[in-house]
Amino acid sequence: MKQLQRILDNVIARTNINLRRSAIDVGPYVHGAVPQENYAQFYAFYGITTEHPLFFNFQCSSLAGSYFFGKCDVQHSVLYKCDVRGDELKSVTSGFSVDNVCLHLHTDEVIRIVDSFLHKALIHSFSHDPEFPEEFLIKNTVALSYANIHGSPVMGSFLGPFCTIDLCTVQNSSIGAYAYVQVCDLSPSIVEPGHIWIRNKSGDEFSYKYAPEVLAKYVSITPGERAKGVFMDFVEGRKRDFERVFGFLYASRPETYAPGSFVSRYAVVKGETSIGENVLVAQRAYLENARLGKGANAQENSYVVDSVLEGYDVTAHGAKIIGSRLGTNVFVGFNSFLRGTPEAPLTIGQGSVVLPHTIIDLEEPVTLPPLHVVWGHVSRQSDLATQSVSIEDFAKVDGEATIGAMTFTGNGERFIRAFQNRIHHILEANGAYYDGVQNQGHAQKTKNITYNLIQPYVEGGFKGVYPNMRIFPLCSDDLVL
Repeated sequence: MKQLQRILDNVIARTNINLRRSAIDVGPYVHGAVPQENYAQFYAFYGITTEHPLFFNFQCSSLAGSYFFGKCDVQHSVLYKCDVRGDELKSVTSGFSVDNVCLHLHTDEVIRIVDSFLHKALIHSFSHDPEFPEEFLIKNTVALSYANIHGSPVMGSFLGPFCTIDLCTVQNSSIGAYAYVQVCDLSPSIVEPGHIWIRNKSGDEFSYKYAPEVLAKYVSITPGERAKGVFMDFVEGRKRDFERVFGFLYASRPETYAPGSFVSRYAVVKGETSIGENVLVAQRAYLENARLGKGANAQENSYVVDSVLEGYDVTAHGAKIIGSRLGTNVFVGFNSFLRGTPEAPLTIGQGSVVLPHTIIDLEEPVTLPPLHVVWGHVSRQSDLATQSVSIEDFAKVDGEATIGAMTFTGNGERFIRAFQNRIHHILEANGAYYDGVQNQGHAQKTKNITYNLIQPYVEGGFKGVYPNMRIFPLCSDDLVL
């Protein structure tokens, strides 16, 4: 495995150079994440459709167990069980609008991953950096377990486990475990673990920090070791179900569900689960005794267990919903953890918003009323007094507001309206509003997806590394018979 070790050493050196002012050494985190023998045990998957032809270029890279869809270019990198979704990238025909200025692209956008170590990370959406519209770049970066890189180019940075960078550009920064960052540009900076930080272009700013003792229960990371805590215990306890799903060279097609719906053959569906119309269940989603009503979705790395989603609900990347009942049009943000029990169920009213990285882990029954926003750590009904507010009252804020440990500065109506618009866009993009003819989305367009499987060397100096190869998409002339 000499070649694999050389690639890892190069990634560590390049990332450390970028982080030298922060005195962070990513080496122990990289070496502690995955036993080297594991790199040779898993296939990589590349999905294609008529709208997303094959486009791939990787050199000296390990891609163990990773899933690719759309335009992806991987160079000198190590990806382990990652999801790279390029089906929403910008195209020459669609263009890109920035501050009401339309930019015409020279080429279709490509996700380009260079000299980076990504461990069970998710890369999705298109780059929201207006300066390089044709490229979604991830370079000289280390990302640990279940980090989300959503529309966010990242260079020379370290992303802790279960963190999210969302619709921003991150350079030479360290993002702590379970931190959520949506602040347009971050360069350079250290974001503390458990800091939920949202700042939009209009200057509206939301900030909340978990108490260290609370965060340590759910996720922590020590150099040289894997992440620990409730989150890791939860996903590790269910990984064998995914091993069975991914353990076949050619997974069987999923069962037929309600019209307009799509359930990935690389999702886990167990127990008494029902799938309504126009539902999207992405790869690596996990459903057990779940009911998903019309237009709901379960995105990558999300879990819905012993729960009901009444319809048009968004379960964003990495969100976990257990023992809960969600009314219609509920948004559950990135990596949120919602856990009720038969003795202490969770009910969330229609139209409510669970902000990203919220932890609701119940000791007693809790009901969040309709049209509310919730954040932070909730275990009993009384916690909602300092960690939730009605959307109507939030919209009245114009200036500064403090509720418990949360601070907000700006215009509340503008802030919450942006969230609601984004929820509508997510539902639209996923095909929730498909009427049988119009408004197709991911749930309808990916029904005929097929997969190319790529196997690494299993012995010798190249063990655990995939062949050096370059694949180009078909030209239209090649399709003429």
